Amino acid sequence: MIVALSVAACAGVVSAPAYAAAPADSPVSSLKWHPCTAEGSAPGAECATLPVPLDYRKPSGPTVDIAVSRLRSERPQARRGTLLLIPGGPGGSGVEGLARKGEKVRKATKGAYDVVSFDPRGVGGSTAADCGVSEDDRRMVEFRAWPDPHGDISDGVARARRVAEACARNGGDVLRSLTTRNEARDIDSLRKALGEKKLSAVGTSYGTYAGAVYAQMFPERTDRWVLDSSGDPDPSRALRGWLANMAQGADDAFPDFARWAADPARGKDRLAERAEDVRPMFLAMAAELDRKPRTFKDTGRPLTGNLLRQVMQLSLYGSERYPDLATLMQAVRNSSGTDPLTVAEPLTELLSQRDVAVFAGIACNDVAWPRDVASYERAVAADRARHPLTAGMPATITPCAFWKDEPAEKPTRITSRGPSNILMVQNLRDPATPYVGALKMREALGDRARLVTVDAGGHGVWLNSGNACSDRAVSEFLVSGKRPADDMAC
Repeated sequence: MIVALSVAACAGVVSAPAYAAAPADSPVSSLKWHPCTAEGSAPGAECATLPVPLDYRKPSGPTVDIAVSRLRSERPQARRGTLLLIPGGPGGSGVEGLARKGEKVRKATKGAYDVVSFDPRGVGGSTAADCGVSEDDRRMVEFRAWPDPHGDISDGVARARRVAEACARNGGDVLRSLTTRNEARDIDSLRKALGEKKLSAVGTSYGTYAGAVYAQMFPERTDRWVLDSSGDPDPSRALRGWLANMAQGADDAFPDFARWAADPARGKDRLAERAEDVRPMFLAMAAELDRKPRTFKDTGRPLTGNLLRQVMQLSLYGSERYPDLATLMQAVRNSSGTDPLTVAEPLTELLSQRDVAVFAGIACNDVAWPRDVASYERAVAADRARHPLTAGMPATITPCAFWKDEPAEKPTRITSRGPSNILMVQNLRDPATPYVGALKMREALGDRARLVTVDAGGHGVWLNSGNACSDRAVSEFLVSGKRPADDMAC
């Protein structure tokens, strides 16, 4: 999800402490299930809380709570185990994800599983992470640290420093415990609490990395494993590499939006007669807003070029979001430069304290980032030239450049060692985890995996993109264990 300079030399310089590897059948706290009562819960879902060690080096020490939810198989006679949905992010709520998607998953898997998900530590109903970051630094278009119209990153540097300092002051032990390897350990604690010798799972987006790390740490405890929309697992870069790849992702995905926006079916809302005219139109509009921002009538705040770019980047996640960008572009195009925009201001909701803390915690605790501000300046300049749609944001500085703590463990290297029980599924034109990164995951896993490539845009494939071929391949694998003999295209 999230520069040009390698940090292989500094990744993992801290010697890894000893983490006890609990046997697969070691006793853990049992789960006390009760009907879910939170607003938005899936009908019929059960909820529970699982205490896990704050620090797995101290298994008898303090604990944190993990919120868990479950939809039982509606066909007990067909049940073969538990299917875990591993949320994306970092910072996504699996409990909310189960409410949105659980019934579709249960139907697609024909009762073969109890469908379970969880809020990772720090997220949602689990023990909270909180850095105490100011409101101004929790607006998405600021937290993402878009460079200024001339490519300057001074504001982003100052903000990254403030966020890192706030996390050092306020984050405490919970923040320091946020790592992908600890999420994998938490998943294994959940497996044991569920009474399962093995888990099946579907990890999506960042959840593919958490799932791959689990499969690397606990390969013998995986059954049928699906990675949906994967990033490059390079252990020297981790989330830094995912952010950088989003520039290519936007380039890959924008033509789908352009075709949609130029389709005669758009009627009076059509942005251009030809799809190839939409990209230069967007770039010119963003540049004009860089020079002279417009004002939203409802809030009085400005529409800048970077806010337009941020709406674009998020709108590429799925065609159902295309109108968000098209409506904004139409409003700019159809009004004078002095009139306030009557369209509603987008992205007004602040990122939550948990969103900021979990994203920063995972990003900065998993792997060491460069400390030299000049390296980010160079990376941004190069990225702006290569990828003008995203204007250098994916390569810019983050709080990790000023993070107080070094990684407690070496990052996990995903390898081909382990059972051949992984199915990857990937859109060709994914704006967040582009295909080029997924191919790196496929290469790392070797014969452990098969890849289903989908000729589509958007982020997320199974039961999300509407592609019957890929939906069938994943569902059949989960239900019957039948996996394509070779990589295949849909």
